Amino acid sequence: MGIITNRHLPRRTFLRGAGATIALPFLDGMVPAFGALARAAVEPVRRFGAIYVPNGMSMPYWTPATEGADFECSHILQPLAPMRDRLVVLSGLANREADQYPGEGTGDHSRSSSAFLTGAHAKRTEGADIQNGISVDQIAAREFGRETQLASLELGLEANDMAGGCEQGYSCAYGGTIAWRSDTTPLPMENDPRAVFERLFGGSDGTDSDARVARLRRERSILDTAIDELARLRRRLGPGDRARLTEYVDAVRNIERRIQIAEAQQDRDLPEMARPAGVPATFEEHARLMYDLWLLAYQSDLTRVCTFMYAREKSGRAYPEIGVPEAHHPVSHHGNRPDRYETLAKINLFHMELFASFVEKLRATPDGDGSLLDHVAIVYGSGMSNSNVHAHFDLPVLLVGGGAGAIESGQHIRYPENTPMANLHLTLLAKLGIPVERLGDSTGRLDLLSTV
Repeated sequence: MGIITNRHLPRRTFLRGAGATIALPFLDGMVPAFGALARAAVEPVRRFGAIYVPNGMSMPYWTPATEGADFECSHILQPLAPMRDRLVVLSGLANREADQYPGEGTGDHSRSSSAFLTGAHAKRTEGADIQNGISVDQIAAREFGRETQLASLELGLEANDMAGGCEQGYSCAYGGTIAWRSDTTPLPMENDPRAVFERLFGGSDGTDSDARVARLRRERSILDTAIDELARLRRRLGPGDRARLTEYVDAVRNIERRIQIAEAQQDRDLPEMARPAGVPATFEEHARLMYDLWLLAYQSDLTRVCTFMYAREKSGRAYPEIGVPEAHHPVSHHGNRPDRYETLAKINLFHMELFASFVEKLRATPDGDGSLLDHVAIVYGSGMSNSNVHAHFDLPVLLVGGGAGAIESGQHIRYPENTPMANLHLTLLAKLGIPVERLGDSTGRLDLLSTV
């Protein structure tokens, strides 16, 4: 329990060092009186996230066999079975604005990702006149960003070319992001952990970027620049807060160390792998590092909105580490062959295992009167289901988290065929305290079996 005192830390407390500004997690000492006992009286911070899986899903391995509260996790969902009480599997949702309009031609992949969070139809163009729609994350960011240092964070695991054409007359911007600030402004997904780390913890404070980069290259921790202030802060905290702060500081140091290792390895001979500085050599370590940065962003309340893409649509990444030496996109065109469904399911399961590890960390991280998992709503899924025919209906969609008590989890719900995916976004915004009348092709809110 924290110290009972009339003096308390501001909720937005930072440690400041040379070229660094380090936000702190929520501590008992930030409550005016009675420490941990007063936590329950503090209104929980609500957060939103979205994770995108490209190239559809191996649907026979995704959809649970039964509906309702007694559903059992399918093969791909098995890694989340220990957190089943915080899952809602949503079947029947459609991404129909990703369908081609008459005379438009192909381009299903580009339209799949661009419509996933917008419910809008992408304009077919390879030029600068791109047009889509605002995405649900950015609507949340406009509201939540008033209270945070960063309005939102966009993460990815592949290089993100946003200019030029990538698919049958469609701009690369459509397949390279799921976040749209406006109908003409896509937000690039950042794949370099160093760049994300600097965005979260780098500061100006009169130190120019060249000096900060030079310091980082000497492998000096940002925490070392604020070591005296950190020591003074610890003396003001109770035993519980000191332990919580130590865990947080250790997590920041661990991420710094992993980024430094990745940068030290960048000049090694790694055939068939091109990457910028700071990107780990393996997909798994890259994903885990980005998830940990996301966790720190939530924990320190630097942002309450994050989007994440495992890869661009039409990704050609191979996964030899799990026994899939073939490129992802060709694998997704399975021809309805059982063996090909199984191969695609290996990739989907690998992605889910990495996500499950992140969810477990959210559950283990205290936040207010519960955990980060209790106070977040994360949408996980793909803009197409049967990738062999680029189907944009009966999407694989999963909702994870308690939404600060607004979501009744632990169920599999099937909606009428072709229910717009945008209806889910409309519903989540309402549950996050941001009521919106319409988004994309929405027709109304969904029943998630709880009161909005």
